[in-house]
Amino acid sequence: MSRLASRTSRLRRIEQLLLLTADGLRATELADKLEVDRRTVYRDVDFLCEQGLPIWQKDGRFGMNRTRYLTTVHLTFHEAIALTLAGLLLARTIDERNPHVTSALRKLAITLPKAISPHLKRAADRVQTLNDSHRQVAVLEALAEGWGTGHKVRIGYRSPRSGQLRERVIAPYALEPTPSGIYVIGHDDWAKDIRTFKLDRLESAMLLKQSFTVPEAFDLESHLASGWRIMAGSEITEVVLRFTPEVTPHIHERQWHPTQKLEKKEDGGCVLRVQVAQPQEMQPFIRSWGAQVEVLAPTWLRAQIGSELQRAAAQYAERSL
Repeated sequence: MSRLASRTSRLRRIEQLLLLTADGLRATELADKLEVDRRTVYRDVDFLCEQGLPIWQKDGRFGMNRTRYLTTVHLTFHEAIALTLAGLLLARTIDERNPHVTSALRKLAITLPKAISPHLKRAADRVQTLNDSHRQVAVLEALAEGWGTGHKVRIGYRSPRSGQLRERVIAPYALEPTPSGIYVIGHDDWAKDIRTFKLDRLESAMLLKQSFTVPEAFDLESHLASGWRIMAGSEITEVVLRFTPEVTPHIHERQWHPTQKLEKKEDGGCVLRVQVAQPQEMQPFIRSWGAQVEVLAPTWLRAQIGSELQRAAAQYAERSL
């Protein structure tokens, strides 16, 4: 390998090491990993800084400012398609104008193949037509920076039940988009446990100087596996739903939950069984099927959905008179 190629590989390795180590590395640690002397490390780091990489230095350590870091990504055609689909989904997930989303989608549209770039531009235009809310943009910015840099965030959360506004200090472990909106999952200092907050219910968010580290034992996918969509928990309940023959083909088209079990019935219908932490999160899904689904278990959910349907039927009866 030539000297230039060797240095190019080393520079790329330094970049990767600094990106993957949130607390940074000392010159001696870099030198040991790269098998070079410290003077070479200092020269390489200086060169990377001259190239515009946002490298910080503090207490003898070098690190990468992740909020300012951007890298060139080379995509295959099918990877570009996947990214386009993600952008289109994002444009339908948010319901308020966000200049960062619009800008990102338009930049991607410029760089992706001509055949698919108009679709991302269309998604960007759709976001631009949404209602403008500087508050929601500011909330997402603070949470995203806390998530990316490992700093706690003070939030103002308004409960949908009581209507009360409460201040909480959270360590944002993750931001998770869903069809019903974006959620932040993290440790709540007040509850002393992991909690999930919907961004639409946050009226303020302020980045704090207090840092945090995500526990090694925390695995986001394992945490989310207990929920129907986003609401996780330790107590698991079996939900059993019977679907009519008319919609059974649609139920078999996709996997609704990792724990699902489907049972065919003699009349052509089917029974869906899932194990979830908070069955109340399934209510919008159940309501969306109307009279084509029946809740068999748990009994309290069956009673609740049945009561709602009775009230709805009474409303329609009154309006028809």
